[in-house]
Amino acid sequence: MPRRFFQRYMPRPDTLKRQRSLRFMAPLIADPRLWQLTRRSVANAFSVGLFCAMLPIPCQMVVAAIGARFSRCNLALAVGLVWITNPLTMPLFFYGNYWIGTFFLDTPAREAPSRLSTQWLAEQMHNIMPALLLGSLVSALVLAVMANIAVRLIWRWHVSHNWKRRRQKRRQRRARVEAEFDD
Repeated sequence: MPRRFFQRYMPRPDTLKRQRSLRFMAPLIADPRLWQLTRRSVANAFSVGLFCAMLPIPCQMVVAAIGARFSRCNLALAVGLVWITNPLTMPLFFYGNYWIGTFFLDTPAREAPSRLSTQWLAEQMHNIMPALLLGSLVSALVLAVMANIAVRLIWRWHVSHNWKRRRQKRRQRRARVEAEFDD
């Protein structure tokens, strides 16, 4: 993964510290270890962010920030990746998590009514919640591990690819210099 790609889209810590709404988080934002872009910090940020995104809890961003603090990964990436489950995609992800939970609990999935309402959801919550929580934990763990491995492999491939390109450029330069001296 190119470091410059992430740097282009990440907010700067000093601009975040100046915002009034984030002043209570100033010590967390000021920690330079939480803004590093290394293979380890980015891979762990993907794990923390995607894990928190799959959990059906409020304040996922706060949980991701706390997770980033404890795992010493990139804070901005971990918090930003939580937004994969935004208000548009959340029903799809959580229905998938519910379906995974019913599979592991070996229970039949409840059919949604033709017209979904908050009243129906509140009535069925005690039946839905165990499968949703189990499915969310399973998918969060699997997604976090897969993302961590994928980021590390892609980062390693990118670095080795750049090394090969540099080596080829050096060889081409040497060949041109030798050709000029031979003439």
